[in-house]
Amino acid sequence: MSKHIGSYPRVRVSGGGGGVVSQAGGVLLVETARRTGLVAVLSSALAPWRKPRAVHDPGKILLDVALAVALGGDCLADVGVLRVEPVVFGPVASDPTVSRLVDTLAGSGPRALAAIRRARAEVREHVWKLAGDAAPDAGGEVIVDIDGVLVLAHSEEQDAAKTWKKTFGHHPLFAFVDHGPDGAGEPVAGLLRPGNAGSNTAADHIEAARLALAQVPKKYRRGRRTLIRTDSAGGTHDFLNWLTTRGRWLSYSVGMTITEAVHQTVLKIPAPAWTPAVEPGGEVRDGAWVAELASDVLTGWPKGMRLIIRKERPHPGAQLRFTDADGMRLTCFATNTTHVPIAALELRHRQRARAEDRIRAARDTGLRNLPLHRSAQNQVWLEIVQLALDLLAWMPMLALTGPARRWEPKRMRLRLFSAAAQLVTTGRRRYLRLARHWPWTDVITTAFARLHALPDPG
Repeated sequence: MSKHIGSYPRVRVSGGGGGVVSQAGGVLLVETARRTGLVAVLSSALAPWRKPRAVHDPGKILLDVALAVALGGDCLADVGVLRVEPVVFGPVASDPTVSRLVDTLAGSGPRALAAIRRARAEVREHVWKLAGDAAPDAGGEVIVDIDGVLVLAHSEEQDAAKTWKKTFGHHPLFAFVDHGPDGAGEPVAGLLRPGNAGSNTAADHIEAARLALAQVPKKYRRGRRTLIRTDSAGGTHDFLNWLTTRGRWLSYSVGMTITEAVHQTVLKIPAPAWTPAVEPGGEVRDGAWVAELASDVLTGWPKGMRLIIRKERPHPGAQLRFTDADGMRLTCFATNTTHVPIAALELRHRQRARAEDRIRAARDTGLRNLPLHRSAQNQVWLEIVQLALDLLAWMPMLALTGPARRWEPKRMRLRLFSAAAQLVTTGRRRYLRLARHWPWTDVITTAFARLHALPDPG
């Protein structure tokens, strides 16, 4: 008889167990919310929407939904995952109560959204102080990336429309603070738009930039300590004019479209004017060069704008465009930053690609679809998604080190949050005892110890 290999053990399954807590690793997010003061600040911000003799606090309800989304939920009813674990998450409102609150906040319009955003901004400033060298402003500059996201809809939701990719849904505009190569990123704006909203809509980019800047601590709103970075969707006269009017304290790096005038000017650039492009370590990038355009091509654009062009050999099999030249792929961007080598400026702009990672994380955190019917409700949902992403950014910033600091939400859910624990009560205290054999138990316990050591906000 041949020996069976690769088989699974046979087990029997029954209900009725006790003393075990699922999603125990979610205690890291709960402790983050508590130690950063988010629980208290959000409760205070939403106090006007608490009805007399109400059992559940509106701030706690909204935060519970955000925690459920951070753990992988994608609809309001997924808050039930928290409700069954009161030891970790406390009392959780019923599904009808949650739905009524979302409807109430949606009906309040800008007033409720402003209250939530002010609370997030207040806590964000406190978190960055707690994080010290791990904060995104440690280098003295805050970088904000603005980018659009296509969200598909599978029903006739309000404002769902045909998108530029021939799909059907919504086209929100998001802004993220870049944490650099050693971290993730945190959302600072989420603007809900119909699916047919244009990519180059200057008014939307201006509004997203306003919302984002309101989330940045005040000291970074002067002295050009904040950089707004976008792809070519932001390369419009109106948006660049708006950025320029704030040029005394705001820097920008905005992708631009290769026009025929730019294309013809590039053909006239002499060979010595091209500088090799560089990589993050400072080494020269083979097959790529950068140069600055300084000619009539800038006529009509804001004063002080610099236009930097990049040319590179295309990858094998890549199809060239009409705007490419001499077999080289061309891209360009505008900036108002001075006294920095153009190769370094081009590298800084190219690192905008990290915004794609932030969008992927957002899709994995409640942005795969918009679960509600009316636009006002879905705008509240976007604020919930941003709260969830805030927690998923703040917890690693404050508590994780090494490679774990860079884990995206899907990996944190699999390795940290999904861990189960045994509930033990001793000496009138409750303990969650994680399995000794779980590979990331030490990561969870060490992270919790770091969070628990932070000052109690009171």
